Amino acid sequence: MTKPELAEAVAGKAKLKKVQATQAVDAVFNAIRDSLRKGQKVQIVGFGTFEVRKRGARQGRNPRTQQTIKIPATRIPGFRAGKQLKTAVAK
Repeated sequence: MTKPELAEAVAGKAKLKKVQATQAVDAVFNAIRDSLRKGQKVQIVGFGTFEVRKRGARQGRNPRTQQTIKIPATRIPGFRAGKQLKTAVAK
């Protein structure tokens, strides 16, 4: 499902105009992004948890030249599905 398809589904279920649903979907994604940028966890009960994970520095290899390179430490977004979502998908 793409973002426009999600907005269309939200519009149908919430009986909103497509423009309003698109704005609502964008607002939710922006709020999640902004919270993660601040290092905060976003927990949606019954769905899952978005959080920032730290990936440590490590050695990598350039596949073209086979030369060893240093990959710096970074922060990445992560998602852990909630119990209800896991159960719904497993059926």
